[in-house]
Amino acid sequence: MYELTALFCRYLFIFYIFYFLFHSVCYILIERGTLKGSLVLALSKQRLAVIFMHLTAFLLLSYRQGSLLFDIQSLVIGAGGLVFLLFAFVATDKLQGKSCPALWNCVFFLADTGLFMLLRLNKDSAMRQLIWIFMGYGCALALPCILKLAPKLEKLDKLYIGLSYGLILLPFLIGIENGGSVNWISLGPITMQPSEIVKITYVLFLAAVFRKKPSIKEVCISGALCGGIVLALTLQRDLGGALIFCIAFILLAYLATGKEYIFLAGFGGAALASVTAYARFSHVKVRVAAWQNPWADVSGSGYQIAQSLFAIGTWGAFGSGLGLGYPNKVPVVENDFIFAAICEELGSLFGAGLIILVAVALYRAFYIGAKAKSRFYALAACGLACVFGIQSFLILGGVIKMIPLTGVTLPFVCYGGSSMVTSFVTIGLIQWIYGQSKGKARHE
Repeated sequence: MYELTALFCRYLFIFYIFYFLFHSVCYILIERGTLKGSLVLALSKQRLAVIFMHLTAFLLLSYRQGSLLFDIQSLVIGAGGLVFLLFAFVATDKLQGKSCPALWNCVFFLADTGLFMLLRLNKDSAMRQLIWIFMGYGCALALPCILKLAPKLEKLDKLYIGLSYGLILLPFLIGIENGGSVNWISLGPITMQPSEIVKITYVLFLAAVFRKKPSIKEVCISGALCGGIVLALTLQRDLGGALIFCIAFILLAYLATGKEYIFLAGFGGAALASVTAYARFSHVKVRVAAWQNPWADVSGSGYQIAQSLFAIGTWGAFGSGLGLGYPNKVPVVENDFIFAAICEELGSLFGAGLIILVAVALYRAFYIGAKAKSRFYALAACGLACVFGIQSFLILGGVIKMIPLTGVTLPFVCYGGSSMVTSFVTIGLIQWIYGQSKGKARHE
């Protein structure tokens, strides 16, 4: 009976995500005046899709096969997730009236997908993830109140860069190894990645420095400071983080100056640095070799990516059905490779829909940046969107073997406390910028 239900629910999950995406497009077209309709109705239908997906997934995963009973821990996590969704929908409308609800809906869909997939993989991880989701959204809600107490954010460039270097250097003093990288610190029972916070502070630094059209000297100085952070992350063996900072700087410098040669020179320098890293670091060579041909050492360095490809490709467009696959055969599936587990059990169509959903969220974030009423806010929103987009591309590309694996997380979906909280804060900042921009005249 369970298998039949899970096989039927495959089609429901496909329907949920594409119904959500359809109304995302409707919302955008109505907003632009291309389509007649109600923005509120489009948002409500998105939220219904998230709620029904949540109920379907958690009732299915809570059922104990071979009996008429339900697993209590799974039901508690599911009930907690439902409480979060209902609270978040109300809070978005009542407490964050000046935010972009379509962007929040995308975030809630991603977070809920990650939560029920984690329940499928590891109940304890799902419980911790639920706590971090509440914490992250709570931080996002509190952000406007905190920022009201701060002076003008565009004039705090020295504070931003000081915090960035202070945090990025912490692992050299009290760092612990996790997954081969020494970019974690332990504060009692809590472990975290300081580089997650630095993604925000460094973007704010660049936005503050570039709020007036920068000279070549200012671009070079900020580039050197970025180089110091990239070097620190490289020494900590966090190549994914180093790549995110590097590309984010190049894109923001190009947006701030409009000079094509800065864009080309930046990527040329990044390419040279990548070649140097390949020549000097053995673990980089191992990852590149596994990317080029995982079958050459399928039981060793190529095992993870090979298992990921098997998971994605074995069950086709509709997947094996939630609870019927073998996602735990993929190493580190809760963190780096949760997208492979999603494709295995929910289908490659659902996976494709998830990629489109990330693109929609990215579009909304850039839209907010484009509508911002000051240069600082515009660059900050676009910079934070760049970080979100680059990180998503790196992990999705690595999991499907499009690019070498870099070991970053998929925002809101992968397991991780520091990633979840800082991802919510990132979206919270973008939403705050949206609220600040309403009704104000643009100034430079």
